[in-house]
Amino acid sequence: MSRFDLTKTVMRQGVWQGVLTARSGEGDAPQIAVTHLGKAVEGVSVTAQAGPGRWELRVPIPVEAVADGVQTLIITDQASGDQLGNVTLIAGEALGDDIRAEMDLLRAELDMLKRAFRRHCRETG
Repeated sequence: MSRFDLTKTVMRQGVWQGVLTARSGEGDAPQIAVTHLGKAVEGVSVTAQAGPGRWELRVPIPVEAVADGVQTLIITDQASGDQLGNVTLIAGEALGDDIRAEMDLLRAELDMLKRAFRRHCRETG
């Protein structure tokens, strides 16, 4: 089990940000590794925050990860080898098919509700 908890805060302008918190309340700065398709992501930074046992983690999203389909960046604690979290990006046709399927289901449910409402109005009116 890892010595740290990771909480996502924001992803803005191609940089994923989170807060690492030491479970013991204090400790040395974590050694973090981030990989995409088995390759290390460059530019990852860990910066101490106010108070003991808290660090800001900044992970720049590599250009290679912006592609069709599902892309995952894995965040691990190098000292223990434990996975702390991940960043998942979904784009392109994989996302489009999913959204179209959900819209079709929503339309079908809406049509069913409209028919039921109209039938109810006829029967009670």
